[in-house]
Amino acid sequence: MTTNAPFRQDFGPFGDVAWLNCAHQGALPRVAAEEAREAIEWKVRPYLLTTGRFGEVPARLKRALGRLLSVPPAEVVLGNSASYGLHLLANGFPWRHGDEVLLVRGDFPSAVLPWLALERRGVRVRQVRPRQHLLSPDELRANLTLATRLFCTTWVHSFSGWAADVEGLGQICRERGVTFVVNGSQAVGARPVNLPALPVDALVGVGFKWLCGPYGTGYCWLRPDLLRSLEYNQAYWLAALTADDLGREDDVARLPTGPPTARTYDVFGTANFFNFKPWAAAVEYLLGQGIDRVAAHAQRLVSRLLAGLDRDKYDVPSPADGPQRSTLVFLSHKDSGRNRPVYEKLGERGVGAAFRRGRVRLSPHLYNTDEDIDRALAALAEA
Repeated sequence: MTTNAPFRQDFGPFGDVAWLNCAHQGALPRVAAEEAREAIEWKVRPYLLTTGRFGEVPARLKRALGRLLSVPPAEVVLGNSASYGLHLLANGFPWRHGDEVLLVRGDFPSAVLPWLALERRGVRVRQVRPRQHLLSPDELRANLTLATRLFCTTWVHSFSGWAADVEGLGQICRERGVTFVVNGSQAVGARPVNLPALPVDALVGVGFKWLCGPYGTGYCWLRPDLLRSLEYNQAYWLAALTADDLGREDDVARLPTGPPTARTYDVFGTANFFNFKPWAAAVEYLLGQGIDRVAAHAQRLVSRLLAGLDRDKYDVPSPADGPQRSTLVFLSHKDSGRNRPVYEKLGERGVGAAFRRGRVRLSPHLYNTDEDIDRALAALAEA
């Protein structure tokens, strides 16, 4: 009998698999799967794709993400990945020759690659190796220079499970006038977020991990004055017009007046009903359950995993407690050469895990149960 599983009935079926790899792909809730099936029906019978639905699909998603992040829906930029928002910033920020971007060496590639091409524009890109996976506020302070214009880091590190001190890092950036960009892909959905209370200038993330949406979904939020400062050539027609405008007799192909808004920079194809319709339902589902409650459930599963692990056999390089702990747990056999066979043993026993930089990663979310954790522990004991 499944115990301590307040959310399980809203997901799956998972078959004979304990999916403990949300840091790679989160499971789609059943209510979102129903929305996806309805979206397919819209395309099967295209007369169902009304003008109203073309506008409501992105509007509904922005409302849900706005509630999740505690920001106005009109400030949410819809994307298809975390990289979408990072490229928007890298290519649109008002750079000056000699400016510097500060990055974390060893961060996930999506938080590094968009900035590297800026060196061709005379911007210096400097990667700092942290003492423990992500920069601490003291390390950041020691590495800022008068030329530093922007600092980018992930909130939760995909390769270690360490969580950054976003508030401490952001306060230092505010003191020094440095734009602070955070990749929240491994954090948002697994912990509550109140953006107005955080000293963050831009937050990007994906929708297909802890937000339980389809692949190819993402978001971006930029502080309004930062958004207005962007110098980026993007003019998608549905960001400026509606389908009804096409029925007018006069020419509608002209740029809108006024400063850019978040809508200006939405990914093309915002009525992406196959992805955005079910993703909106997934975010609404999470909000309905309560992000605090979701986070507490996942953290309880992390505690169960850590408590049941044989420490004579395995090391845990990810934080076991404290503010640095996340929902990503990394394991390493005492004989590190056995980590690949350990990962393979988990797969043989029907436990979904990940193998990252030579170690095993487990990442439970709201749909997981005590039995999932115990199944993983049993497989680890066998390996």
